[in-house]
Amino acid sequence: MLKMPTRFSYKDLKNITKNFSNKLGEGGFGSVCQGTLPTGSEVAVKHLFYVGPINKSFISEVQTIGNLNHFNLVSLVGFCAEKFNRFIVYEFMVNGSLDQWIFKTNQQLALGWQVRKKIILDIAKGLAYLHEDCNQKIIHLDIKPQNILLDVNFNAKISDFGLSKLIERDQSQVITRMRGTPGYMAPEWLSSVITEKVDVYSFGIVVLEILCGRQNIDESQLDENRHLLELFRRYQEEGKLLDLVDECNGDMHSNATEVMEMMKVVASCLQTEHANRPSMSSLVKLFEGSVDVVINMDEDSQNELTLEVEVESLASTVADSVLSGPR
Repeated sequence: MLKMPTRFSYKDLKNITKNFSNKLGEGGFGSVCQGTLPTGSEVAVKHLFYVGPINKSFISEVQTIGNLNHFNLVSLVGFCAEKFNRFIVYEFMVNGSLDQWIFKTNQQLALGWQVRKKIILDIAKGLAYLHEDCNQKIIHLDIKPQNILLDVNFNAKISDFGLSKLIERDQSQVITRMRGTPGYMAPEWLSSVITEKVDVYSFGIVVLEILCGRQNIDESQLDENRHLLELFRRYQEEGKLLDLVDECNGDMHSNATEVMEMMKVVASCLQTEHANRPSMSSLVKLFEGSVDVVINMDEDSQNELTLEVEVESLASTVADSVLSGPR
């Protein structure tokens, strides 16, 4: 029998979080505080921004999300649905979100290639589960480094999946938040029926950021270097993609062959025609080396790359590596 998420009272959560005093951050759906259960387990308590009447569909959707079980998804511990308050309680991830690790300039803290590669595989596995292995397909809609959390061993887990279902769809302000984050949104958002391929596009942007060690929109850069995707397209044409790779850790350039193969994966995920983007399950197979995968590129793509990756090279250490932290 599936375990149902615990239903907490508002008073419970005030006690667990010491009156919501330890704020971890704020995202498109709500603010997050750290708390401690009576058992001693650490949790993250998300207060959903939308304040409205509690209904049965909200509780039903929370229970559905709570039943999702995959190593690369953040586990839902419980919820609060009391008066006008809505909270979601998740397992606490001690190493925080991915953005705190990939946008560093300190060489001592920069993640090595093997850790980054394992994180990419973990994200792909989590998305493949949401897209293909759930009873009902779940499209995340907001894949970005802030929604990728890291446990003590730097295993990556996706958070905020399914939250769009918990929001009343007639609330236009929340729908605006729900529709992704600028810089990670696929081009078809405003003109096409949304499919799981919007997540594939966002995954491609996140992988590009992991490889380059910088945000896709960096206001601190000069205008011509501000948008990472534009740089990626330009450097593809000029055959200089290696110049984009993060230099904060020399390990990245020491593994230039594998890194460049991953750049080809990025190109396949960022194709304008969503139908040509690979499925997440095909990418998992590619990364694990269980099958050769060749993905057609857009005819009007700005590059001449084809995704004919040497699977053995790309997957050489992902599946079997035992990671204990950045190196």
